[in-house]
Amino acid sequence: MGKDISIVIADNQYLVRQGLKCLLKKQPNIELLEEAIDEEELLEILKEVKPDVIILDYNQEGAFSTETVAKVKAVSPAINMLIISADDHKESIYQVLEYGVNSFITKTCDEEEIIDAVKAASKKEKFFCTKVLDYLLEKSFPKSEDAVSCAPTPLSPREIEIVQLIAQGLIAKEIADRLCLSTHTIYTHRKNIMKKLQLNSASELMLYAINHGIIDSSN
Repeated sequence: MGKDISIVIADNQYLVRQGLKCLLKKQPNIELLEEAIDEEELLEILKEVKPDVIILDYNQEGAFSTETVAKVKAVSPAINMLIISADDHKESIYQVLEYGVNSFITKTCDEEEIIDAVKAASKKEKFFCTKVLDYLLEKSFPKSEDAVSCAPTPLSPREIEIVQLIAQGLIAKEIADRLCLSTHTIYTHRKNIMKKLQLNSASELMLYAINHGIIDSSN
């Protein structure tokens, strides 16, 4: 069993806090330290405790804002933050990501995705839900052909084929059936791809694949 992940929840909505607490308490390796209902309370809490992850919704007028993220980072530059927000304004999403937030999901995400995001954030890994990843791709990679990098990829033709199938949403067994390989072989290929590219998550792999023209972001 791994090390416990300590959490501070920062959300002005009572039902959201209760829902997150209920979900997190079911996880044996997650410990809830404190909860904050506004920026002032959060900054006071951070004077006393240093959580592994702060779960924050910055999009709450009068309680939290994008500047809250900046203030938290000023107090604790190495702090891991997971944003769980209903915000759909691209500019504010881009802004908090530029402040150094590496994990961002929406309040429509399910339990499994929330727990995966918490675990990724605790390890300083990037984790974005599909909606946020779409915004990132739109910002990072214009749809013109000029946007595609001409830099060579270290991936083999077989590995490129597997990345393309992953991008289509196929699971390992489906890819194995498509390529007439064993599921174990697909898992091995995927592990080697991630190691070769020095990536940690599926979202990073998709960003790499689009940047190098392996998949088309306009589809």
